[in-house]
Amino acid sequence: MTHAARPASRMLAQSLVAGTGTQIRAVLLYGSQLFGAAPDQYSAHDLVVVVEAYLGTYRELRSHGFSHRPPRLMAALAWVLPPSVIAFSPEGADGPIAKCLIISARDFERELSTRSRDHFMISRMIQEVGVLYVRDGATARWLDGVLEAARRTVLDWAAPYVPAPFGAESLTREMIAICYGAEIRPESGSRASSVFEAQRSYLVETYEKLLAEACSEGTVVREENGYRCASQPGPMARLRRSAYFTYSKLRVTLRWVKHMLTFENWLPYLVRKVERRTGMRVELTPLQMRLPLLFLWPHLLRVLRNRPADEAGSGPKLPPESESDT
Repeated sequence: MTHAARPASRMLAQSLVAGTGTQIRAVLLYGSQLFGAAPDQYSAHDLVVVVEAYLGTYRELRSHGFSHRPPRLMAALAWVLPPSVIAFSPEGADGPIAKCLIISARDFERELSTRSRDHFMISRMIQEVGVLYVRDGATARWLDGVLEAARRTVLDWAAPYVPAPFGAESLTREMIAICYGAEIRPESGSRASSVFEAQRSYLVETYEKLLAEACSEGTVVREENGYRCASQPGPMARLRRSAYFTYSKLRVTLRWVKHMLTFENWLPYLVRKVERRTGMRVELTPLQMRLPLLFLWPHLLRVLRNRPADEAGSGPKLPPESESDT
């Protein structure tokens, strides 16, 4: 990785490892707190927490007071559309908060391969990733292999659809745009471009190496100052790709419902994120706050329809979370 992980991110990872015994295999940092895409003091630290067993992990978190949900319920939900998302704030309202994607090693490996059932994990792990914790050398080698496999999938679902000749920059710019287009997100329309620019040097360097390797293997060939794919997808391959991304968007959207159950105090977090990324002030009625699953949807649709084309930077300065929001 090219950006140093923030001390707060490392503290959160250390607290997670200390609070889960031997359950954690690796903790990874991704997103704005890693590569600096307009984070502010209220931005969450995005962590991927690779664990051995769901039930054991949630039992440990509950026993240390880091989770207030029943472990068996959380473990059961973990099997539905993994990963599950939890809030982690060991220092309370005055400390940093992590948005943790909890996923088993088996699910992590599958979802970063050609066997992935949706694009959720691939979208995040093909970008710059910081390793905050890894259990041992064998785990580090396994992790490197899994992340490399995820990056190589780009040659299947992105490279053939980028106008040739393409280079690492045009490929990765389109790759990020595809990933953002594959989800319904509350950010402004320019967020994908901001994310690309924030990690441009890393993406270009990393994927130039991948393209050079793919060229030596015959997957891509040199053309002028760039590359083109050795073979182009036919109609059936394009249809399968379209069906995959449609199905993926459905799964990612359905995952929101599960996040509402696993992410404690998710509504204040979502409101703050929308306000930061769009500059729009979100006003909820008492009924929407009391029964969000029933009455929040029209408001959400209005936000998505009216979000600005350009990003609002770090957004308005909002008051810190209350203790109940951690």
